[in-house]
Amino acid sequence: DPRPAGFRERTGREDRLKRRYGLEIRAATAVDAPGLAELLRRVGVAIAPRTLSDRLDALREGAGTVLVALEWGPPSGLVALHWYRTLEAPHPVAQVTGLLVDPEARRRGIGRLLVKAASQAARVAGCDTLELVLTAGRADLDGFCRATGFAEAGSRFRRPLRKAAAAD
Repeated sequence: DPRPAGFRERTGREDRLKRRYGLEIRAATAVDAPGLAELLRRVGVAIAPRTLSDRLDALREGAGTVLVALEWGPPSGLVALHWYRTLEAPHPVAQVTGLLVDPEARRRGIGRLLVKAASQAARVAGCDTLELVLTAGRADLDGFCRATGFAEAGSRFRRPLRKAAAAD
């Protein structure tokens, strides 16, 4: 058998998706900013590529990362992830602060793969918990969260620290 020692036949849906569609998930870089800006624009979020590039750099230098899903061309999805320490937890907590799949690429397992990749990135960063906060009015994501292993854990309140400023 020419296969390397320890080789196991992959049978999971995610692996079939990777092979079948040529999907790659990796850390986003400034080079990805124009494609990510277009992806965000398709769902109603306008961020200039240069601004997005600066934000990607800042995340990479801080306690977070953005992972991008690519299929033979422009990005088809992204997940933004941050980790932080709390007084109660012995390890950092990771929080998904953005999860997006191109509307035309949905229902093909890309979101599930992005969550799986975010989980791995969080483990590498020393985290033992992954949170995902749903935006109000997005009850449709409840099923996705449950299907990807998340359990409901309370609610969250938010308070702005500055007066509303012009859009960045």
